[in-house]
Amino acid sequence: MLGWLNLPSQHWLKMQLTVITPTYNERENLIKLGEALFALPLPDLKLIVVDDNSPDGTGEAADNLVERYPGRVVVLHRKGKLGFGSAYIQGFQRALADGAEIVGQMDADFSHPPEKILEMLLALEKYDIVVGSRYIFGGGLDQDWPIWRKGLSHFANNYARVILQLPIRDVTGGFRLWRRNALESIPIDRIRSNGYSFLVELAYVAHRLGFTIGEVPIYFAERHWGDSKMSFRIQAEAAFRVWQLLWEYRDLEKI
Repeated sequence: MLGWLNLPSQHWLKMQLTVITPTYNERENLIKLGEALFALPLPDLKLIVVDDNSPDGTGEAADNLVERYPGRVVVLHRKGKLGFGSAYIQGFQRALADGAEIVGQMDADFSHPPEKILEMLLALEKYDIVVGSRYIFGGGLDQDWPIWRKGLSHFANNYARVILQLPIRDVTGGFRLWRRNALESIPIDRIRSNGYSFLVELAYVAHRLGFTIGEVPIYFAERHWGDSKMSFRIQAEAAFRVWQLLWEYRDLEKI
């Protein structure tokens, strides 16, 4: 097993890594996430929280992290529930403007294990983008999920992967690390997805541009606190959006 026993080189450990997490009603998770991230042996790790005016006090919890970890946390308070994709775009823009050399994406609910960032950094030495993958050997979905939910997750992922001919197993996973040059090359002004199809669109565009994508196995755990944001509407949007991507990016060429 990699992770703490097999660390990335000192060069990668010392690079400025900025992790972005969009939040909506994640108060009970966010403080614990901040503690877990800043316990990693990554002295230049920073966290950007993009909060969509959560009514449960997530924004205030994020401000508490700013006080606890001076200079390492930025909170972007938005005026309403503006969407998953737009939250990441705003976070990307801030991270790049602040000089991030590596940019991470992760959920705030501990579905994505923070300690896996070390293993993902190790893989980033070989790839432009690394995905925390549920669908490669060593990865998996929460054992308490019912069979129908696991089946739906596998189907949705394979549906997008096959249609878009992506070379990775987990195209819908939201736990990712990007090298700066790869993220800067994404034509953000062309990204239209705002739900979870945003993740598929980013992976597809990066692949079309010629960036390499690696995978590290993760165990995707069910959230311990709060409610899931996934819905049938979101899944239906993603299924339809896959076909639109083929047309919208037909002119996109490798860099």
